[in-house]
Amino acid sequence: MFLLCGLGNTGARYRNTRHNIGYLVIDRYAEAFKVPMGRRIAGCVVGESELALLAKPDTFMNLSGGPVASLMKRRRIQPERLVVIHDDLDMEFCRLRLKWDGGDGGHKGVRSVTEALGTPLFLRVKIGIGRDPVMPPDEYVLSRITRAEKAELAAALDRAVDALRTVVADGMDRAMNLFNR
Repeated sequence: MFLLCGLGNTGARYRNTRHNIGYLVIDRYAEAFKVPMGRRIAGCVVGESELALLAKPDTFMNLSGGPVASLMKRRRIQPERLVVIHDDLDMEFCRLRLKWDGGDGGHKGVRSVTEALGTPLFLRVKIGIGRDPVMPPDEYVLSRITRAEKAELAAALDRAVDALRTVVADGMDRAMNLFNR
């Protein structure tokens, strides 16, 4: 079983912000495959299908690692079966990239997961949010997605769901070959 884990910040204040793209992907996946979400296990909101456990850590981004590690331990999921979905400030808006291993790229949620697991050996699905040249990064990531960006974002969320479906059905290598273009 794969653990598909979307990173974000809990609470209505952060809904539909750039930093919550991981949550948005999990919500879209759950909707597409009719996976009921809402159970709480190990500090995460979860849903489960035959092939994947979906999770959104029910905490702030920077503290995601504890709940993710706890859920993995509880469900006996190894890091190589973990897929972390998150925003990336250094990629153009809505660009998708799958990456195995590596550093956190300054993303504090990914850093928290890496530290809690004691390894960077897991798959990341990164979705670009771009940068605003005048807004400080910490403000920009918490800014809301604009009406003009919503159509482009909807297509990117669908593409991310397709990438996750490919990871679960055909493996990471196949997904990376198809979606890292």
